[in-house]
Amino acid sequence: MTDLFEILQQSWAIRAIIASVLVGITCGILGCFIVLRNMALIGDALSHAILPGIVVAFIFFGYSTLAFFIGSVTAGLIAAVGITWIQQKIKTKNDAAIGIVFTAMFSLGVIGISWVSRGQGVHLDMKDFLFGNVLGVSDEDLYLTTAVTLYVIMSVILFYRYLFITTFQPVVAETMGISTRTIHYYIMLLLSFAVVASLRTVGVILVVAMLITPASTALLLANRLKKVVFLAGLIGLLSALVGLTMAVILETTPGPAMAVTATLFYLLAALISPGKGIISRLIRKRQLQNRILQEDIMKQVFRLHQKGKLRLEKLFDLIDQDSRKLTRQVNNLITSGMITKHDHYITLTTKGMDEANRLIRAHRLWETYLVDQLGLNEEQIHEEAEKYEHLLTEELLDEVDKTLGYPTQDPHGSPIPSKVGNPDKSLWQCEPGTAMAISSNQPSQSAVSDLWRLGLTPGQEIFLQSRKENEMTIKFENRSVSIKKELAVKINVV
Repeated sequence: MTDLFEILQQSWAIRAIIASVLVGITCGILGCFIVLRNMALIGDALSHAILPGIVVAFIFFGYSTLAFFIGSVTAGLIAAVGITWIQQKIKTKNDAAIGIVFTAMFSLGVIGISWVSRGQGVHLDMKDFLFGNVLGVSDEDLYLTTAVTLYVIMSVILFYRYLFITTFQPVVAETMGISTRTIHYYIMLLLSFAVVASLRTVGVILVVAMLITPASTALLLANRLKKVVFLAGLIGLLSALVGLTMAVILETTPGPAMAVTATLFYLLAALISPGKGIISRLIRKRQLQNRILQEDIMKQVFRLHQKGKLRLEKLFDLIDQDSRKLTRQVNNLITSGMITKHDHYITLTTKGMDEANRLIRAHRLWETYLVDQLGLNEEQIHEEAEKYEHLLTEELLDEVDKTLGYPTQDPHGSPIPSKVGNPDKSLWQCEPGTAMAISSNQPSQSAVSDLWRLGLTPGQEIFLQSRKENEMTIKFENRSVSIKKELAVKINVV
């Protein structure tokens, strides 16, 4: 460790660290928009297409950092325009157009470097451009990289709204008068800057890894673009810093070490990301399987509840699962207050009855929907309903119930339980000519408020005069009032 610190304190190492960190930040931030716009292959193309610009700059100005920068950016923009022109004018497939342009320009660059290198006293090592040479970073390279980093950061801050909307809603952007083509070419310009700034550190080949991998890692860890951009810059910084340090320790090339480090960060995020990681998905899958099994247990207990006490052994016969897994889930249901166990008999608690009632309602409503709306027959619907009853939300069930006209029986003739919190006897279930009273026990405060606006209070006697398809008319205190079906199904009457 002492030797490592001594090495890293030398002037060339400090320049290498600063340059690597700046490149990591630049590529990470810019890479977010490259990845989200599906432009990763274009980034690869531009990184290869700049070689002819380097050759031309060397021929006219010699070994000059500024000349290399201008030549590379010019070549990158020519490649971007060429790719777009081929895609639009010749109607070539996008990936094919990219491949045609970048391979041609890369080949010209390789030929040019080979030809120039034949001259006496000329040292233009192709390997340095392809794979980088961060240990040979000069002060001029450092100034250029710093300027590019600051320019990219300021561009993202100033034009964030335009970058955001053209990335996610290009059609909306066009209707707002924002030129998506201008933003596209501006990103190409920034990409050319980033590629040139990365020449010394990771080279034109590995710069694609620094553009794509940190951004892809950040997208696994966050969903909001601002947070993704920040994380991508941070991951790019860490990849460059850790990669350079490992390269010094292992005495290997820094550019590939940075790319490998970025990949390791990506693999780590792919494993442990809270929302999209492999481990979290496995945990959610396991939790869903356990929840489905618990709901199946409650449903079986609910169905057999009316036949008397249910023995635990009978439950094992009804559900085809390992007895140890079933026992564990039964114990979990006991802990959560869904069921109780006395000796070898199990029963549902009030809380468990409500949950089982919801499951039965979901199953039978979905069966009714499949028959009435999709035209399936009664033999086709049970297995489908068994699958989706665990996934239907209360909001979706309410919408299905409303679409079907609040049915009371499923296609098999079995009663559809009312929603927990719905009235025991709703006004809509009554026949015209029936006298009744508004119950003091209403399922919700909103129902009480709606009744109050109509002048109805608990205990009020009413008479149902008529009922149409979507409304009914009641009479009370010598006045008639029309009530919509949506409200009538929520009013509890006695």
